[in-house]
Amino acid sequence: MRSEQEMLHLILETARSDERIRAVIMNGSRVNPHAPRDLFQDFDVVYLVTDVAPYRKNPAWIRRFGELMIFQMPEDMQDPPPEGDGHFTYLMQFTDGNRIDLSLYPLEQLADVLSDSLSVVLLDKDGLIGSLPPPDESTHLPQPPTAKAFADCCNEFWWVSPYVAKGLWRREILYARHALDVYVRAQLMKMLTWYIGIRTGFSVNPGKDGKYFQRHLEPELWEMLLATYTDASYERTWEALFTMTDLFRRVALQVAEARGFNYPRDDDARVSAHLRRVRELPPDAREY
Repeated sequence: MRSEQEMLHLILETARSDERIRAVIMNGSRVNPHAPRDLFQDFDVVYLVTDVAPYRKNPAWIRRFGELMIFQMPEDMQDPPPEGDGHFTYLMQFTDGNRIDLSLYPLEQLADVLSDSLSVVLLDKDGLIGSLPPPDESTHLPQPPTAKAFADCCNEFWWVSPYVAKGLWRREILYARHALDVYVRAQLMKMLTWYIGIRTGFSVNPGKDGKYFQRHLEPELWEMLLATYTDASYERTWEALFTMTDLFRRVALQVAEARGFNYPRDDDARVSAHLRRVRELPPDAREY
């Protein structure tokens, strides 16, 4: 596996030898003073160029960065849809384990690139950028919820929970798991992010997809969260659903108290009763 120094040398020498590349900025975890260091950290790099089009039309040029295991061009895909804002990205996974996420931006979008507080200038041929403040996580911190955002999260959580119960009663495990792990979990993770924000004054980054949650949740809540990740058995999925509702209620009540919001206790009570009722229904029931 090539070292960090070797990769940075290759990234910079590529830019120095190409007159169309006027500046290089690195962002992401490698410039984040709070991110743990390990061998799987990506090299998140921005090339500021005079014209993006030549790079977009000639993907063979990226082979200079190493032997590719696989690569992706998100702006050239249909699903998920491209951002279409004028930049172009090559996501490159190399056979030696290194990965570069290389975004090419036109020079006129420099301000957009610098809006990321985790940015370090590696090369500035024209002195366009000047000095930047030390990288920090300020633009990556969670924001306190508004009353509307909190209400919407609660409503969506309790609205989609019956989907899981319906799927479990019908013995449609894939439907039930999808509802649990996509729709219900999304709202739980959102509420947990706000809860961590309340506990920390919204001053810490909980990490993408909750990867740093364990640092900030009490051990009991962390164990409850882990218990929501189960196998595909019907009984354990029922248990995971009720653990999710218990955990959501527990943290949502604290967020509501801290922010002066109203928690929808009546929705909670009615839906929770419905979930228990469906769990008790015999498989051949003809009436609710």
